[in-house]
Amino acid sequence: RAFSRALGAVWTGHTAEKSPEKLDCIIDTTPVWKPVVEALKNLEPGGRLVINAIRKEEGDKDALLELDYPTHIWQEKEIKSVANVSRRDVSEFLALAAEMDLKPEVQVFALNEANEALVELKTKQIRGAKVLRID
Repeated sequence: RAFSRALGAVWTGHTAEKSPEKLDCIIDTTPVWKPVVEALKNLEPGGRLVINAIRKEEGDKDALLELDYPTHIWQEKEIKSVANVSRRDVSEFLALAAEMDLKPEVQVFALNEANEALVELKTKQIRGAKVLRID
């Protein structure tokens, strides 16, 4: 959450919490469905929920049965998946990143530090990307 705030997110609360104000855009990076349903409650009319996941787990897919049209979808709310990125998406993003001087964060680990990198991933000590360097 701190990383998201550092990148400019206005709110990074737990998905079950109500945001202090309705949000224009929410990015969901979780592998489950319940946060999707909860996020839709926090979107303002015309807002967009972006799901950044390659796949969602099946375990809680029944959470989708909680969707209530007036609460979750009405007033032109959007749900967009961005798991598949196009060449155009990359070009547009790179232009924006250059314009705002965006700098990626990368942690480099030597191959003999692979276990440390895996432990950090497992314990969600993630800031940017982790890279294994093979010498």
